[in-house]
Order: sequence, then C-alpha cells, then structure tokens
Amino acid sequence: MGRGIGGALTKAWGGKDYQFTVTGTTQVTEKYIRVGFEGGGLLTAHPVHPTQWVRLWFPTDGNADKLQQRGYTLVDPDPDHDRFDVEFALHGGPASAWADATKPGDRIEATVLGSNFTLPDPLPAEFVVFGDTASLPAINSLLDAIGDVPARVWLEWQHETDPTLPVRATAGTEVTWLERVHDGQLLRLAADELTCRPDTFAWVACDGLTTRSITKTLRTKHGLPKTSIKSQAYWK
Repeated sequence: MGRGIGGALTKAWGGKDYQFTVTGTTQVTEKYIRVGFEGGGLLTAHPVHPTQWVRLWFPTDGNADKLQQRGYTLVDPDPDHDRFDVEFALHGGPASAWADATKPGDRIEATVLGSNFTLPDPLPAEFVVFGDTASLPAINSLLDAIGDVPARVWLEWQHETDPTLPVRATAGTEVTWLERVHDGQLLRLAADELTCRPDTFAWVACDGLTTRSITKTLRTKHGLPKTSIKSQAYWK
C-alpha cells in the first residue's frame, strides 16, 4: 500500500510498523467512537507510558493504495493481553470515515515513532491542561497517571454532546468546557486570564494556532519555563 513521502520519512526516522486488528467498537456519542484493537505485538515491544500514541494509516478517499497517517492515543492499554482502545472524534476526513465503518476483524497498519512523554519528577504542585475532544484521550491518560495531584483542565467543544464525554477527573480536578468560537478564542482567553504558581506544569494539545498561542502566553505572561510546558498541535 502507498504511504508516499510520509511513509518514507517515518521509515527513515526509525519508525516501527505494526498491524492492528479491530476487536470491537463502541459509539460513545454520535460524534465519538471508541475502537478496540489487538496490537500485533505493540505492547510487548513498547512499555506503556502516559499519553502513549501511535500513527495509524488510513485510505484516502476510499483508495486502499493511497494512505495517510494520523496520530492517536492508546486508551486503557492492557500489556498482558496486548490490547487497547483508540477514540475517534468524528470531524470528517479519512480517519473519521474509517472509524465510522470499521468492524471486528478489520486490520489497519500502524507506526510507532516519537511517543516518549514522561511525567515531571518530582510531580508539580498543579497541572494546567488545555485541549479538546481530539486530545481528550491523552488528557484522560495524563489524569490517570497524576492521580490526586490538582489539575485545572479546559476543554473545547464543537458539538452539543461533546461535554458529555467522560473526563477522568478526581477530587482535585477542575474541568471547564468552552465552546469553540473564532478559532479557539475562548481557550486563548482562559490561558491569558489564569493565574498559576511558578511550579505549575502545563500540558497543551489543541489545534495548531491555539496551541502556539497558549504556549506563548504561558511562557511570556505567566513565566513558565520551557521545561514546565509540554505542547503539541493535535490538528490543523
């Protein structure tokens, strides 16, 4: 199957390829699907860590000979059985089309490259987190990992059912859902208006423009050092 220049680059950069098999699907909302996978040896070769992600290769316009990749977080990985879920926010495009149509027994190619996040040590006094439904699986993985450490989480929604999606909050987690308007304006305002301690750790994963804007605000206005910010644009 044709991966084009993207496939050539991931191979040159040392990406490891796997084939996943679909074990089942769950319709969480009309715009959100959870797909279960058997990992083809993935979790044997790659120990589980928070926000762990892989690149999945999807047919373009239904053409199985022309593939494009997107990054997705592993949800509830079970290394003993090499199984995990992946959650898809259905916002259109090849990945949404594939997830909406897939069924048990289907297979999909995957590449592991660049997933290496570790929690800060020692843990900070607080986390501040900015994301949306695309990065919610990673945020839930992060919240699972930090346990009772206080966290303030801002999540952007586009569909009315988005705020019903489960967030793995503890007693120390404050969750705020904000509607997506004007290309992420409300998230950017929230970042601008917050106050945070010098020992705060920030995790930012929104669309590219919003991620860059919030990261700049955290560094320039709030004085957080680069080592206290993990940021990644999850979509454009």
